[in-house]
Amino acid sequence: MKTHILGGTLFALLGLPAATGASPAKPNILFIVGDDMGYGDVGFHGCKDIPTPNLDALAAAGVRFTNGYVSGPYCSPTRAGLMTGRYQQRFGHEFNVVGGKDGLPHTETTLAERLKAAGYVTGLVGKWHLGSAPAMQPQRRGFDEFFGFLGGAHSYLATAGMLRGTTPVTEMDYTTDAFGKEAESFIERHRAAPWFLYLAFNAVHTPMQATDERLAKFSNITDQRRRTYAAMMLAMDDAIGGVLRKLAASGLAEHTLVVFISDNGGPTMPGTTVNGSRNEPLRGSKRTTLEGGIRVPFIVSWKGKLTPGVFDQAAIQLDLTATALAAAGVTSKPEWHLDGVNLLPFLTGEQTGAPHDALYWRLGRQMAIRMGEYKLVRYDSNADTLTGRDQPATAARLYNLAADLGESHDLAAAQPDKVKELQAKWDAWNATLAKPQWGGGKLDGDGPEPGIKAQPNP
Repeated sequence: MKTHILGGTLFALLGLPAATGASPAKPNILFIVGDDMGYGDVGFHGCKDIPTPNLDALAAAGVRFTNGYVSGPYCSPTRAGLMTGRYQQRFGHEFNVVGGKDGLPHTETTLAERLKAAGYVTGLVGKWHLGSAPAMQPQRRGFDEFFGFLGGAHSYLATAGMLRGTTPVTEMDYTTDAFGKEAESFIERHRAAPWFLYLAFNAVHTPMQATDERLAKFSNITDQRRRTYAAMMLAMDDAIGGVLRKLAASGLAEHTLVVFISDNGGPTMPGTTVNGSRNEPLRGSKRTTLEGGIRVPFIVSWKGKLTPGVFDQAAIQLDLTATALAAAGVTSKPEWHLDGVNLLPFLTGEQTGAPHDALYWRLGRQMAIRMGEYKLVRYDSNADTLTGRDQPATAARLYNLAADLGESHDLAAAQPDKVKELQAKWDAWNATLAKPQWGGGKLDGDGPEPGIKAQPNP
């Protein structure tokens, strides 16, 4: 792979004087997360029927990752990984939180908690999905402000379940518009901070609900589900545009690290929350460890600090946590056991090569490992049969992603030594993981055998 990135040193990136001990002002950090987006549904990935001008502009002004991943194929686990910078399977957060007392374990320290300790004002706008019990809620996990909902999905039109802090919201616009406006308000109110804002849209997760005005713009799309999805995507892009314009108008664009990802791939197969998304040219869906479930739109932007370009090496959303900490001047400690890597030296050209020797996935019986261009994967056979019934995982299959992005040519029989090598490496990683603390039901697949006791990241 080639890395098409130019730039100065890490000192220049962070604004550090080369020969003095002066401390720069801390940059703001903005994490934007879409929900259940299709890989092929943004203009910078070639989408033709849904305009995403604001996301396209962000990609053009920043670094677009062609091999950007998340650490799980659905919502809550990948958010747990993002908030901790650790593979969520290390602390038993392998499956979706569905209510009750389940949630991000208190053995884990969140990015919000670490940045708050470093002097940041912290805010969450949108979807949480890391626990609804009082002790699990955002303002008990490092966020000073919270406007949004606690579960995995929410109506775009109703206020029931919407909270400001712990107080029910009684009036609200279409949720995507409301979240954009709230994010703009946060930026305006804390423009003299430093601040960390986690803007987690529920768009474009089901239920499929859009405003009439936006639906009218897609009258040429005859499939009603796809038409509604397009209108919902447009709403999110509009909201992101408003937030980016607020940054510029506030004079904060060059002082804010902005990242954008989807929480997983688009749900395209029966048994998932199908929403009309498309993952082309990838194969697979949300809830599978095929590329369509785990490879996502992935942008890192910092105006004036990062040279726009394309980063071709494999990276994962866990890296965004480590990168944010580094940008904030927070030194990661060994006892935190972070799996993410600070990407800044790779993006400035100070460091070359791949951030990771290998990337790993586990969801029940499903697994995957990517090392270089090779990927060994065992996935939900729903992805092949499309029966809508829960299926056991397939036998492990081997793909060369450089030659076969669509994972259609299994090389396992032709390259048994490569299969053994990758399986052994995955097995060694798997042995360090914890038993899932919940889940493992019909849609999740059977839970794996427990590994060793997880190490917390205090």
